[in-house]
Parts: sequence; C-alpha cells; structure tokens
Amino acid sequence: MKRREQGRTPSDFLGALGAGAVVIAFCFTLLWHDPLLFWNDDYELSILPVFADVARSWSEGHLPLLSPYSWVCGNLAGEFQYGTFSVFVNAAVVLIWKFPLSFPQQAAALSMAHVFVLAMGGYMLGRGRNFSAPLALMIALVAALNGWIACWGATDWFGALGAFAWFPWAWWGLERALDSARSRWRFLWPAPFVYLLVTGGFPYTVLMLAVLIAWLSLKSLGQTRKLASLWPLLLGVLLGLGLSAPAWLAILDYVQGSAREGGDTASHFQWLLPAAALPGFILPNWTVNWIDFSTRAMPHTATELACGLVPPAAILAGFIAFPRTFVRRSKWELGLLVAVLIISMLPSANVFRWSFRWLPFLHVVLALCAAEAFRVFNSRAEELTAEDPESAEERTKTSASSALSAVFTPGSLAVVLVALAIAASLLFHLLGQYAFPFSWIILGIIGAWALLERSRLRNWTPAIVAVATLLATYLCIPTNCGVPKYNLDQKLTGPAPLDPQRLYLSIYPAPEDFYRVEKRSEPFGTTLRPGSTSMWGGIHLINGYSPIRPSGVAREFAFAIHGEIRPDVGNTLLEQESGPEGILARLGVDGIIVANEIALDPQPETEWELAAVTQEGRVFHRRKPIAIVRSVTDIDSRPNERFASAEISQVVNNRNGFEASVAVPDGAAPALLAVSRPFFGGYRANIGDRFFRVESYRGLMPMIGLPPGTKGRLTIAYRPRWLIWGTAIAAFSCLAMLGSIVAALATSRSRPRSV
Repeated sequence: MKRREQGRTPSDFLGALGAGAVVIAFCFTLLWHDPLLFWNDDYELSILPVFADVARSWSEGHLPLLSPYSWVCGNLAGEFQYGTFSVFVNAAVVLIWKFPLSFPQQAAALSMAHVFVLAMGGYMLGRGRNFSAPLALMIALVAALNGWIACWGATDWFGALGAFAWFPWAWWGLERALDSARSRWRFLWPAPFVYLLVTGGFPYTVLMLAVLIAWLSLKSLGQTRKLASLWPLLLGVLLGLGLSAPAWLAILDYVQGSAREGGDTASHFQWLLPAAALPGFILPNWTVNWIDFSTRAMPHTATELACGLVPPAAILAGFIAFPRTFVRRSKWELGLLVAVLIISMLPSANVFRWSFRWLPFLHVVLALCAAEAFRVFNSRAEELTAEDPESAEERTKTSASSALSAVFTPGSLAVVLVALAIAASLLFHLLGQYAFPFSWIILGIIGAWALLERSRLRNWTPAIVAVATLLATYLCIPTNCGVPKYNLDQKLTGPAPLDPQRLYLSIYPAPEDFYRVEKRSEPFGTTLRPGSTSMWGGIHLINGYSPIRPSGVAREFAFAIHGEIRPDVGNTLLEQESGPEGILARLGVDGIIVANEIALDPQPETEWELAAVTQEGRVFHRRKPIAIVRSVTDIDSRPNERFASAEISQVVNNRNGFEASVAVPDGAAPALLAVSRPFFGGYRANIGDRFFRVESYRGLMPMIGLPPGTKGRLTIAYRPRWLIWGTAIAAFSCLAMLGSIVAALATSRSRPRSV
C-alpha cells in the first residue's frame, strides 16, 4: 500500500465529521418518516431499560456491574451486550439520560451517536487507503447505512452496533500499524479501537476482528515475506485486548453453565444468507425464503442486503472493463469478500448464532472493492488517453479497453443489472409486496447515475447514488424485518402499581405472541414488567431479558430470552411452590404478578392477598413480607443441619453488595444467612479482617455461614476473580500505552516523523 501523504490526518478528520453529519441528516429524514424507527423488540424489552439502570448506577456512584432489579439479567457485565466497560457507551448513556426524552427518542439518540462514529470510521478507512474524499464518503455511507445496520444493528440489536461502530476504526488502525513507513510507535494506533470494539458488546464483531487480523497478517506476509512485519499489528491488538480484559473475562466466566453454552442446534441453521437472496444486493425488495427464528422457511425481503446499489455495480463493471488490473489491485480484498460471503451462508457454530450477522463486515469489504474499481476506472482512463501504442496488437487491446470502459461504466451496468433483476423477479414472482413504486424510483436513480457519470459531478456520483438509493429503500421498505414492536407505557419509569420494597415474580406468556402492537395497541407494561423493563421503575423482579440465560434462576425456572417462564414451570410455581415452605419463599419472593391470560393464582390463598387488579394482570402480595437478608434455622439443601437464629439490623442493600449488623448467639450452632439476590461466583463476605465463605442455595442465591458468637458489621461485596485480574491487566496495558505515547511524543519532537 502507498504511504499516505504526511499531515493529512487532521483534514481527513474534518471530512469524517462531514460524513457523520450526512448520516445524521439521513437518520433524521427517516425519523421524520417514522418516529418509532429505532424502537423495536430488544431495544424495548432489554437495551433501553438496562441503560436507564446504568445511568442510575453512575448517578449513585457505582460501576454498573450488577443490577438489583432483575435476577435473570442481574449481571450486566456478564451479559456483555450492554458495554459495561466501554467508556464511549457509558458516556453516551449518561449524557443522553440527562435530557427529558421519550423512550423512542432515547433509542434514536443512542443509535445515531454510534452510527455517526461508524460513518466517521468508514471515511477514515477509505482515506487511509488513499481513496479520494468522494469515494471515502461512499464507503462511509455503505458502512453506516447498509441494510443490516438499518434493519438490525441500529434498530434492534444495539450491542451489534455498539461494537461494529468501531470496526472500521480498528481496521484503519491495524493498517497504520502495518505501514513500515511509520515510526516504531505505530503499534499504538489499533489499541484504543480494539478496546472500544471488544467492550462494545457483541461477540460476533470480536470474531470479525479476529478474521480481519488473520487476513491482514496473511496479506502483510504475502507482500513483505517477513514475519517481523507483523509485530506492530500484534502488539497493538494485544494492548487493545489488555485494555478490554474485564469485558471478555466477564463473559467467559458468565457463559459457563448457561443456556447459551448448551446451545440449540436448530439455531445454527437459522438466518443464513440464502444463495437465492443474492440479487438483493441489486434489488432489496427481492423476496425469497429465509430460515427464521422458528427454523421455518418464510418469504423475506432482502433489505439486509441493501448497500446503495453502487458497490455491486462498480465491482462487476471493473471485472468486465479492466479484469486484470482490477483483480491485480484488489485480489486480497476480493478474496476476503468471497470468504466472508461464504461464512455468512454457512451454519453457525458453538455459541455464535445466525450467520447473517456477518453482513456488516461483508458490506464494508464490498464498499472497499467498489472504491478500488472506481479508482481503476479513473486511472485506466487516464492511462489509455496518454498511451501511444506502437504495435497493432497493442492498438487493438487499447481500443478494446477503451470501448469496454466506455460501454460498461458502473452507471450503465447498474441500469442493466436492475432491469435484469426486475425482469427475473417478475418471471419468478419474487418482487415482494414493496416492488412498486420502489422499482420505478430505483430505475430513475440509476438512469440519473448513467447521465451524471459524464458530468462534472462524476467524482461525487457514487456517494450521491448510494445515499439516494438507500434513502429510497428505507422509505419504501420497512426496516423492521418482522420483529415485534410493543407500545410500552411511559409510566414504566415509576413503580406503581407495584411495591419497590418487594421481590416479584411475573408470570406472563411470550410477549412476542401476546403483547406486540398487532395484539395489544394500548400502552402496557406497568403491571407485568416484561423483559427487563422492571429496571425503569426500580422494581425488584426475578424475571429479565437475557440471551445468555446464565446458570442459576434463569435455568432453574426455564426462563425464555424475553423473560417469560415456560408455562408448565409457571403453573408448578403457582400451585406447588408459592407456600411458606416453597422455593419462592426460600428465595424471598413476596410478590407475584399473574397476567390476565393465565387463570391460576398463587396457592395457598391464606398466604397471599390480592393487592391490585389491572387490565394487564393481578398483583399478589405475601401477607408477611420477607426480609432481603434473613437468618434461617433450616434449609432443604442441607436437611440434616440446624442453625442458630442471628439478629440482623441496619441492612444497607446496594448495587454490588450489602451491609448489615449481625449478632450470632454463643453456643454450638452456627448461623446461616440467606440473601435475596441472584448468586454469582465472586461474592466476598467479611467482618473487619475476618472473611467468611459465600456459598449458594442451589446456585440461586448467596448463603453465608457465620460461626457462633460472631458479632459486627457484615459486608458482602461482588469482587470476582475475573474483575480483579481483568482490572490488573487493563491497568498494566493502560500504563504501557500511556508510557509509549509519552515516548512517541518525545521522539517526534527530536525527530519529526509520522507516527
């Protein structure tokens, strides 16, 4: 790769800001068309309520490791998708929650902030490869506004966007680290972006980064034939992984014994990119069968493949007009393009599900290959004009190349491709329900493209056509690809009609089947608190939204991802485990919410009183509340033991632990304390310099044994080994990076040179 011009980075950064501004204007246009654009499914039941709790945690002065408002989703760090250790995610959340925005507006602000960063990274990646500013803008637009980001990352699976926003930046930094023309401190460039990507909260993007690193390493070895060329890249990646150590150590610890670790083999065949859907890169309304979340082959519009039409047309035109030159310049990128395309079509493996999640990576590579095709067109046109071929054979080749480049321009080829796609979709009945007026609009745009290629605007035409095509796509074809929308009540930010001092279990059917707007159009949620919505109002709830569903209560009670309990388990809990000796009492559950769709009430009736009846369900309270920390004299998990009754007072329950004054009677029997919070390995208990072992009740909640005569202020804090080691590794990496930056600055003063 050519060395970049010195001193160009500041002006490039201004250009990147401009690219981000274009993307923000694009998003505001879509919001004007649909104010609920970013307000779907996971964003409603999971992302936004959790971030409300994250903002609350910072306002309380606590690192948001745990949440006291959900047992299933109580370990925010372990869930990974919430970016607990990302400086950028937390800063964005704290800032956005300072403004009095509605739920959909908060979701829009959060997504738009990350799409802005993604566009900037795409632009910097393009400029780092010496593409012109117009082509870098085209790359930025495709990276930030492609169909997968619009349909899934920005509007549903925020973790995917939170991590992928830094993918082009990491790519840019990795390529700078491989540039031997730069100083020995060039390994610093990828480190912060690797950190931000890993902590962004999406394992798939980390896997994409691994593939990218392997590809860049092979490319560098192929070009230099020297293993030593890789040390800056590998050192930069190592620094980034060190900075992000708490994040990846947390999920590695958390996933053990979880439902995700067990896996569902059927899910590995869901949401693969079908070969029959590939024309969707040209015509996004192309509709063929995809395997959905229920492992059913269902008709699905290929909106995820929307890339602004420019990239595939440019690549095909490059193959036709200048095949040798284009392949020679882009062979590594074309190889990566084919590899990622194949991966997105293959069944997934292990904890990774739904291979179409590789599509954002594919779109970026597609845009880079297209930019190279445009550069070949521009450079070859100049070369053909300047050449003075001597032989008849050379004159013939030159004439043939000139003719091909004149006829098969990207714009003219796009007209042919769209016409063929429309004809094929008509012939095979694959147009889908959004074909008109979308097809006519696209024909108009590419017709204008073919004309603009010969105008003074030809350099900016790829970016103009890409943004116009993407805008037409999302205005004509819904970005919601069938995931449910819920009309959640804004009153969820308050506790009513529930009691924030009680611990509830909510029994409700699958939200996606019973509460989506097609089934329930009026505002709801204040009673049932589906998913993790209890975090908005500070309600202590067993339920929660968790894709991982960790070992413990999530698996014991057979919770589904969206927070509902399997019906047969729910019936058993209501009828057999709600009494004073049942498991719910053992856990400290003193409130039960039952949806109106379920006819059962908690038994026995003498244990419960009806506290509230709403249009959503019934709220029951145990007649005698259960303390958060209590001394138990017996427990079914240790049937042959009896324990002394300890006095407990002055309980202070906080986010990552609690404090209480305890007094255990003198004698032979120890005391056993039960704590109503979910158990995670890593709790530490002590009174002064005396430490006590924290065990668990069936892996569900913490239990602390205290010897006879123990008195004092008991403190329990969540300090797992992964946090201790991760913090140490991150601190060491941070010091190493800061020291290197200082050394690099000192070196640059004594000998000016590009870092």
